Amino acid sequence: MAREYPLERYRNIGIIAHIDAGKTTVTERMLFYTGISHKVGETHDGQSIMDWMDQEKERGITITSAATTCFWVPTGTEKKKENEYRINIIDTPGHIDFTAEVQRSMRVLDAAVVVFDGVAGVEPQSETVWRQADKYNVPRICFINKIDRTGASFEDSVESIKEKLTPDAIPMQIPLGEEENFEGVVDLITRKLIRFGGDFGEKPTQEEVPGELKEKVEKYRSEMIEKVVTEDENLFNRYMEGEEITEEEIRSLLRKAVLGYKAVPIFCGTALKNKGVQPVLDAICHYFPAPTDLPAVEGKDPKTEEPMSRELADDEPFSALAFKLANDPYVGSLTYVRVYSGKLSSGSYVLNANNGKKERISRILRMHSDQREEVQEIYSGDLVAVVGLKDTSTGHTLCAENSPIVLEEITFPEPVVGIRVEPKTREDQEKMSIALRKLSEEDPTFRVEGDEETGETIISGMGELHLDILVDRLKREFKVEAQVGQPQVAYKETIRKEADEETKYVKQSGGRGQYGHIKLRIEPLPEEGDKRLEFIDEIKGGVIPQEYIPAVEKGIEEVMDEGVLAGYPIVNVRATLYDGSYHEVDSSKMAFKIAGSMGFKEAYKKADPVLLEPFMKVEVTIPPEYLGDVMGDLSSRRGEVESTEETKGKRVQKIIRAKVPLVEMFGYVTTMRSLTKGRGNYSMEFDSYKEVPYNIAQEIINKEG
Repeated sequence: MAREYPLERYRNIGIIAHIDAGKTTVTERMLFYTGISHKVGETHDGQSIMDWMDQEKERGITITSAATTCFWVPTGTEKKKENEYRINIIDTPGHIDFTAEVQRSMRVLDAAVVVFDGVAGVEPQSETVWRQADKYNVPRICFINKIDRTGASFEDSVESIKEKLTPDAIPMQIPLGEEENFEGVVDLITRKLIRFGGDFGEKPTQEEVPGELKEKVEKYRSEMIEKVVTEDENLFNRYMEGEEITEEEIRSLLRKAVLGYKAVPIFCGTALKNKGVQPVLDAICHYFPAPTDLPAVEGKDPKTEEPMSRELADDEPFSALAFKLANDPYVGSLTYVRVYSGKLSSGSYVLNANNGKKERISRILRMHSDQREEVQEIYSGDLVAVVGLKDTSTGHTLCAENSPIVLEEITFPEPVVGIRVEPKTREDQEKMSIALRKLSEEDPTFRVEGDEETGETIISGMGELHLDILVDRLKREFKVEAQVGQPQVAYKETIRKEADEETKYVKQSGGRGQYGHIKLRIEPLPEEGDKRLEFIDEIKGGVIPQEYIPAVEKGIEEVMDEGVLAGYPIVNVRATLYDGSYHEVDSSKMAFKIAGSMGFKEAYKKADPVLLEPFMKVEVTIPPEYLGDVMGDLSSRRGEVESTEETKGKRVQKIIRAKVPLVEMFGYVTTMRSLTKGRGNYSMEFDSYKEVPYNIAQEIINKEG
């Protein structure tokens, strides 16, 4: 079976945004106009196609990245199969608790449409997703949505994008009217006004620009051309001499600038009112990269760790990255993969390069959100779901058995909040352990641990909402009845100074004894590093045989997992084993492991141990009259206010940026609503771990007992 579409006409894109900017509605319209859906689904009435989980429909937010495939012929091109582009879209969540979903999507995308609210402009989460796109070098275009809302301003939104995100943003359109007077958009390349007729805006028509807008159009158009002609010296000279640059030349230059991260085109409209989405689909085809425009994908040899790369071509050996696992009610476990090189047929075997296991691809599915279409073969550039993988996790590389490569893995943040869950019956106990295993396979920021002392299960995640959704899924999807405790912060322990300890573990109880003798020095590691333990072996002259040294490290690691002060994991410690002795007959790995754990515990107590707590970056947006009350409340929560600023535009808001301990932010949403009469909103994301004040630390230590 041959490839259906040439690789040059593939576009792998994501829709990213702050929560409530309307990205799911934008995606819904794209699916409607491309003919994938035959009705217009709305997020607010629970009818959207991309949000298919019950929790998504009820809350009107996107939780999981839904992947879908659609096809589009750009406006002005003859509607024939050979002019069609294949667009694979990943719709990602905007809520910071689901940051893992955004991050893993970014890793496999080639480009992204960033959606903004025309009233709010750049919001805190817009900055977070923009930074993630920067990290993975993802070319972007912007869509300023909700231009029809009261308080919307195209110019203010453009200004906030240029100021807070990138000076390379270039408007490609200007709106005709704003708020309730919004009628259509003027395309600056063609100098045509586009109106969106039909019941659902499905009939765009072009007409001449109204006289009162002509001057503004020429001003914006010349600014846009001046930015793009700098990409080509010949065209730049022609333009400076007063020559007209053709539409094709502008598009070609703009594409080059977008691919080189030197330009971010801006479009506008209102997805909910069906205006402005088709020009975004055209822009995806015109300006976004095909897989053939991208550099070879980097990886390493699993055995030698030598750098390797693969060209994005069908005749290269097969390689793909598993970027998401999901449980499908009809086909079981699905693994979403991005194919980087080569091709693969259904029923083939592949190698999981991360764990060395062979996996059989039993079925390949092209996903249209929760609908599926079976295909027999996949090629480089494809974004599909496969069935039948048993030992593959998020971030693993699948590749040809005779040509192994490990692609760059996806890194995820550590969970910062946990809750205890207890099954109601013995039957629930069994169901719960299966359900938790499946959920943790799906979500790399979700952890499950057993508390050996109490026999309870502790689940950890990125925030209250994250855990709330997971518990809800336990009850609904997996039919588990469970009692849930209060949210608990993931504290950590560390040391503030250096300490030495000499430990002899000697046991004689008839027969062979036990003997382990070590001298250990511990000291704090710099906080900015992400090493938990740096173990240094300074043993000289064989005073401790080499075979016993890993046992000392293992003994230290076990204590670090369990903690000493209050039972929380210990981080940022350098432990140096510099002397000791052994016994020809009585020494063993076990004796040195015990000596390691005993020695570390004693040294730790002398090294000024402290508790650490997660601090969150909090951004609060409120009407100016509530500033004093909200600042006072944040201070009472041990918050450190870092800055306040005022937004520009029609609806002035105050923005407070602060760092606040996570433990103080539980239930903040209720307080915020009552302080601002429901008119304020906030977002928070993990910032760093900081020392817990002495008096609070003592309370925690006494409580943990």
